[in-house]
Amino acid sequence: MNQNVPLAQAGDAWSRMAERVTGQFWPEAALYVVATPIGNLGDLGLRAWQALAQADVIAAEDTRSSRSLLDAWGISTPLMAAHRHNEAAAAQDICQRLEQGQRVALISDAGAPAVSDPGARVVRAVRAAGYAVVPVPGPSAVITALMGSGVTSDENPAYAFAGFAPHKAVARQRWLRSWCALPAPVVMFESPHRLTAMLADLLDVCGGQRDLTIARELTKRFEQIVTLPLAQAADWFAEDPHRAQGEFVLIVHAAPSSGDDESGPDDPATLVLLDALLETLSVRDTAKVAAKVTGQPRDVLYALALARKADA
Repeated sequence: MNQNVPLAQAGDAWSRMAERVTGQFWPEAALYVVATPIGNLGDLGLRAWQALAQADVIAAEDTRSSRSLLDAWGISTPLMAAHRHNEAAAAQDICQRLEQGQRVALISDAGAPAVSDPGARVVRAVRAAGYAVVPVPGPSAVITALMGSGVTSDENPAYAFAGFAPHKAVARQRWLRSWCALPAPVVMFESPHRLTAMLADLLDVCGGQRDLTIARELTKRFEQIVTLPLAQAADWFAEDPHRAQGEFVLIVHAAPSSGDDESGPDDPATLVLLDALLETLSVRDTAKVAAKVTGQPRDVLYALALARKADA
C-alpha cells in the first residue's frame, strides 16, 4: 500500500540534497541555461533552483510570468528581459555582465530555452565571446509527450521535432507534407485557436488512418494524453469543449510500413528526410541522423545529402 512520505522525512531529505547541490561547483562568468516547469511548479529541479538563486541576474523571456515562478520558490534574483524582439541587445548586455564576472541565468516562459523558445542567439553570442555556457536540464514538453505516448522505444528511439507550424494555410499544408513524410514520429506544438485548422490539414495530408497522439495541459491537473486515428480526432474534441483548451503537443505517428522491400536512398521518404534535416543541420550531421532513422549506409546518405545541398 502506498503511503505519503512524512513531511519531516521529506524535509530532511530535501535539506540534505539541497546542501549537496549548493556545495557543487558554480563557476562565475558563466551563462546558466535553465529549464523551467512547463506547468507544474513542483517540477523545478534542485540544481535549477540553485542556479536561479545564485545568479546575479536572470534573463527571462517574460519577466512577469517568470516572477510568479521565482516567488513560489523564494528566489529574489533580479530579472532582465531577453525575448525574440530584443535578443541581440540582451546578448550584448549579458556578455558585458559576464565580463564583470557575474553569473547569468537564462530562462524561457516554460521548458528549455534556446530550443523552441528564444535564447539560442544569446547562447551563440556567449560562446563566441569565450564564456562558459552551463545547461541545466529539466522539464521538456517534447520529452514529456513522448514519455506518455509510447510512440518511441529503445529499439527505435528516432523522432523528429518540428515545433510550431506556419500560420497561413498554404504554407502550413506544404510544411505538413514535408514533415509527415518522414519515416519517424513527428512532434509538433499547436495553440488552441489554430487547432481546428491544423487537424483539418493533418487529415488532408496524412489520411484518416494515420495515428495521432494528442497531449494537452502536460503536468497540470487536467493533463490528457490520447492516441487515436486522425479520422476520429475532430469528434474527440467535439465530445467535450474543454478538450480544445490549453497548450497542445501533437505527435503524428510514422506512416505504417507497406511491407514492400526496404527503401533505398532514392526513396521519396528518404529524400524528404534529407531535405528537412538539411534545413538546420550540416551535411555530415544530416547523414548521421538519416542513417539512424532509415538504417541505410551513412556514406551513401552523405553523398546524396551533399548533392541535394548543392542543387538547392
